[in-house]
Amino acid sequence: MADATTRFFKDLDRRGYDPLLAKSSGTLRIDLHEGPQTTHWLVRIDRGEIQVSQQDMEADAVIGATPALFEGLVTGRENGLAALLRGDMTLTGDARLVVQMERIFPGPQHAQGPRRYQKGVR
Repeated sequence: MADATTRFFKDLDRRGYDPLLAKSSGTLRIDLHEGPQTTHWLVRIDRGEIQVSQQDMEADAVIGATPALFEGLVTGRENGLAALLRGDMTLTGDARLVVQMERIFPGPQHAQGPRRYQKGVR
């Protein structure tokens, strides 16, 4: 298991509450597949209150990825939507929960905010 992934989930569990998820509730299971072995992370969100465990149980949404790809997500080197569109990551269930959860993932390492359209600049 990638250390960055383990740190991400432990930090998320210690956080306990995240205002970015204040309007979110549900369960998200992340299945990290490496050969015949699958590691599970279950994130429960109740109006911003977060609990993380390694239970393999039913969830409102399930993400499937390799440990390497998920490490890229939690370090900001990968984009979740791009990985889904490429077919490198799978999603079943409530996609809205995944979109809401994406708010707490780090952005690209050198990002300086959203690009804005400026009249006359291309």
